[in-house]
Amino acid sequence: MPIILRLDRVMADRKMSLNELSERVGVANVNLSKLKNGRVNAIRFSTLEAICQALHCQPGDILEYQSPEENEQ
Repeated sequence: MPIILRLDRVMADRKMSLNELSERVGVANVNLSKLKNGRVNAIRFSTLEAICQALHCQPGDILEYQSPEENEQ
C-alpha cells in the first residue's frame, strides 16, 4: 500500500501509550491498534484531527506516501 502509517513512531516520540491516546482521542483501543499497525483502509478526518491534537503533530507526521516504484526497490 502506498500510504504508510507512522502513528507508532509519533507515539514513541511523545512517550504516549495506546491507552493514553485512546482516552484522549475517544477512540477504542482496538481501532487505534489497527491504525497503529496499518491494518485500516480509511480514517475519518475527525479522528485524524483528534489524534493530531492529542499528539501535537501534523497529519504528515502520521501519514506518509510512498510511490509504487519505491516499493519495488
